[in-house]
Amino acid sequence: MTRILSFAAFTALAATACTTVPQSPPAEPQATSLYDYRIVDPDSGQAMALPQLVSELQDTDVVFIGEFHGHNGAHLFQARLQQALYQQQPLQVLAMEQFTVDQQPTLDRYLAGELGEAEMIEDADAWDNYKASYRPLVDFALTHQLPVVAGNAPAQLVRCVGRQGPDYLTRARKDLQALLPDDPFYGTAPYREKFLATLTDHQHGPGDPERLENSYRAQLLRDNTMASRIVQALADHPGAQVVHTNGTFHSEHHLGTVAALKARAPELTVRVISPVVGNVPATHVPQDDRDKGDYLYYLRPLQEDYLDRDRELQAMMKRFRQASEINCET
Repeated sequence: MTRILSFAAFTALAATACTTVPQSPPAEPQATSLYDYRIVDPDSGQAMALPQLVSELQDTDVVFIGEFHGHNGAHLFQARLQQALYQQQPLQVLAMEQFTVDQQPTLDRYLAGELGEAEMIEDADAWDNYKASYRPLVDFALTHQLPVVAGNAPAQLVRCVGRQGPDYLTRARKDLQALLPDDPFYGTAPYREKFLATLTDHQHGPGDPERLENSYRAQLLRDNTMASRIVQALADHPGAQVVHTNGTFHSEHHLGTVAALKARAPELTVRVISPVVGNVPATHVPQDDRDKGDYLYYLRPLQEDYLDRDRELQAMMKRFRQASEINCET
């Protein structure tokens, strides 16, 4: 995972806050390629086969599958789990961080056969790694005529809240405001502490307190929008099981989107599956990892994107300039 060198770049780009996970002591079985994953029960430390995991998720209303964006093993695991859960519960809804709520009509047109894939990718402003990472999930839903929910908050609102603070929503376009949930900045103290600590760590210093707080509010806007979309999906499809994909920070420790969901619908049963980079522990799962989810899956680490720090900074600033094209004054 690329290290973040610029706080300004981080806050402008913050699609998802991520943390670097230290590797655990070597043990078998281990992931031997970037497509491999090893599922583990964090309490017992025992390896699990996919059918066992699926069986234990049978009566779960919402299954959160955390990911490291762009990791081959994470996306393969998501696709296999989605398909296996469908075999057990065909009434399934796929909800995704990777599409924003204002793009739901475009996504629906694609699912209805009114757009080609390239048209959908362009019109819905799909993530750059859509074809490599999320195409199997959406294609499975398309093939089996399953709903796909665009869960994330509109990009303009997230970016502008991050720059100008939560009051920006009162000045935002009315059509975008209408898509937002009640209490869009609901949060919990442990999540705030975790988020600000992560930003401070990436910045290698305390940073600007106001910008830190605005970044946190932007993160909450994402989380609460996704949570409200899950609640709506279950209301629209009674008895369905929602499979939700998101960056792991949004669901780890049952914080973020999970906490926002529980605040809105405490009666729902929720399970969180979180990735860990490194080897499966030889004896027991460390507490820091154990608390991340109801189930864990271990992945091989990706290679560093940059060994040259100057080139890394140049790449980050290029992305920062592209993100800055959003105009918060209109």
